[in-house]
Amino acid sequence: MEINVLGPLTASEAGTSIVPSAAKPRQILAVLALNANHVVTVARLMEELWGSDLPRSAPTTLQTYILQLRRKLSAALGSVTGAKDVLATRHSGYQLSMDASAVDAWQFDQLTVAGYAAYEAGDAARASRRLSEALNLWRGPALVDLQHGTLLEVEVMRLRESRLAALERRLDADLAMRRHHELLGELAGLTAEFPLHENLHAQFMLALYRCGRPSQALEAFRRLRSGLVDELGLEPSARVQRLQRAILSADPVLDGVPSGAVVGVSSIG
Repeated sequence: MEINVLGPLTASEAGTSIVPSAAKPRQILAVLALNANHVVTVARLMEELWGSDLPRSAPTTLQTYILQLRRKLSAALGSVTGAKDVLATRHSGYQLSMDASAVDAWQFDQLTVAGYAAYEAGDAARASRRLSEALNLWRGPALVDLQHGTLLEVEVMRLRESRLAALERRLDADLAMRRHHELLGELAGLTAEFPLHENLHAQFMLALYRCGRPSQALEAFRRLRSGLVDELGLEPSARVQRLQRAILSADPVLDGVPSGAVVGVSSIG
């Protein structure tokens, strides 16, 4: 079985799609996949589907949705018994028994862990490769085609934040390898998409400076500061202000990172 949640939901067994057409069974499949090999209680599934306003028929309706999922599995597996083994009933809920590595969110988490470990070990090239592999799994916003109840909302938020963190670390690794020319376009787009994100702006400032564009680097700082002051009433962090001063003084540390060394924007100042 293969299930993808990093974008629109897809799920297949033996080349046959097992994604239901109805919205709520799709939610159940996504929740069970994100908790593969763990029991998800009936109470939690009902909360996902209906929130706190449970209809009287909720337990029976949930059983009907589970039956619909099993029928999809049965058709793909060619076995009713096999479907019950894969989507198993437990004492307090249901469990999707499958190879967790066949869920793209699991793959993403494993690759990001490997990427972070490589970065901390000083291997910028390996960090960039692993984190790029992780980010390439994404096909759009996670579960973009589903309704999100309480469980999926938490998971989608976690994945969204993990994706952004992995992207930041991959950019740090690429900057450490002096790929600043290659990053300019990407960072220009990211700072426009996240106008108050300090680290992305700091990375953009550093890349611009290393490309011989100190005035544009300072303009990026001014845009960030203006946005933070206007929207939040806050000044940029001390770290970003130190980077600005380093650019103003043409501090040699900004160009002094040897190729392959893992020294990101966070180390400046």
